[in-house]
Amino acid sequence: MTTNTTSTWAGMVPVDDTALAVTDTGGPGIPVVYLNGQFATQGYWRRVIADLGPGWRHITYDERARGRKSGRSADYSFAAAVRDVDAVLAARGVRRPLVVGWSYGAFVAAHWVSRNPDRALGAVLVDGAQPFDWLDAAMEKRIRALFKRLNLVMPLLRPTGLTPRMSAVQMGDCNIEIGRVASARELGPVLDDITVPTRYVLASGTSLGSRGDEQERIRASLGAVTGRNPNIRISAKVASNHGAILRKDFRAVAAAVREIADRD
Repeated sequence: MTTNTTSTWAGMVPVDDTALAVTDTGGPGIPVVYLNGQFATQGYWRRVIADLGPGWRHITYDERARGRKSGRSADYSFAAAVRDVDAVLAARGVRRPLVVGWSYGAFVAAHWVSRNPDRALGAVLVDGAQPFDWLDAAMEKRIRALFKRLNLVMPLLRPTGLTPRMSAVQMGDCNIEIGRVASARELGPVLDDITVPTRYVLASGTSLGSRGDEQERIRASLGAVTGRNPNIRISAKVASNHGAILRKDFRAVAAAVREIADRD
């Protein structure tokens, strides 16, 4: 059973060699667990949470070395990110959540619900978890160069929690790993195995680090996914780009959450 709390709880949840900063609004409503973008924080979800309102139980957390409080770790792998979902759910006594992930968090959400069909109410995947072979040697080089440039300003922002407490090499490694996770050979079977209601909310156009129509070609890969798996549908394609979707089109994300809940 899911353990209900009557008031908001905020604290640290130990996992492996670190601890994660978690916020749980409590209450008897459907528990929704929000999974952040790769270097984002739980604050990105505030508009979605406000739109859904207090009738839901909202659980957010900052991944390892993200935000102002989550601790550093020796392991920033994708596998660790998926394990962290279980750690947060166990700590908060949540058995069957609705999982919502944006960008990197969408990949984590897809893997988690695919592996835990009896424990998941459903999933909303926001402009991520699209199976496409976008990683090659040239892209790896671009990623390394991008994070090397960003590392010149990131130390100045780290005290604010807006950038992770990770090195440029570690951030590059994480980004390159998700390229491998996103490959059609790796991600396709994960999506095909999803048996719970899953909805995509897609952005439009380009954002930081992309060129031309790269992101639109990646999004187009979902046509084959929805054709193979009737549990997966595209709920909305919105006007904002990848980086602005939670700020400008939060209502579409909240609507997809309600759509999943209405099916339960």
